[in-house]
Amino acid sequence: MTTDPTDPPQTDPSVAGAAAPDPWKSFRGVMAGTLILEAIVVLLALPVVAKVGGGLTGTSTGFLVGLAVVLVLLAGVQGRPWAIWVNIAFQFVLIGGAVLDGAIGFVGVVFLVVWLLIAYLRAEVLRRQKRGLLPGQQRPPE
Repeated sequence: MTTDPTDPPQTDPSVAGAAAPDPWKSFRGVMAGTLILEAIVVLLALPVVAKVGGGLTGTSTGFLVGLAVVLVLLAGVQGRPWAIWVNIAFQFVLIGGAVLDGAIGFVGVVFLVVWLLIAYLRAEVLRRQKRGLLPGQQRPPE
């Protein structure tokens, strides 16, 4: 049986009564918070699209509101091992919105960079966790 590296670590029995901090819990919070922020930015694109270019159409409004709803729903599943990859893939849907309006594609590019940075940080935390270098993995001085 394989375990997901983002699962909470097992408590070290040598540390009496103190559970090690879970780096993945805070990381999931960062990812969920980023998705909520992205949903807000997508909704804030509505007035921009209304004033620039061809204005709001039923298609562009539905696209932006639908994206915002999906982003909020995705925020609830950030504990799943596949979540970060879905978040990154979803940015390409947002970038594809450039067909409707360039501002939508621009928001997608900005958040793609953010999600690639988050993926890099995830890989770095995982690397440090495997090597036992995280602060919660250090033994207290005696």
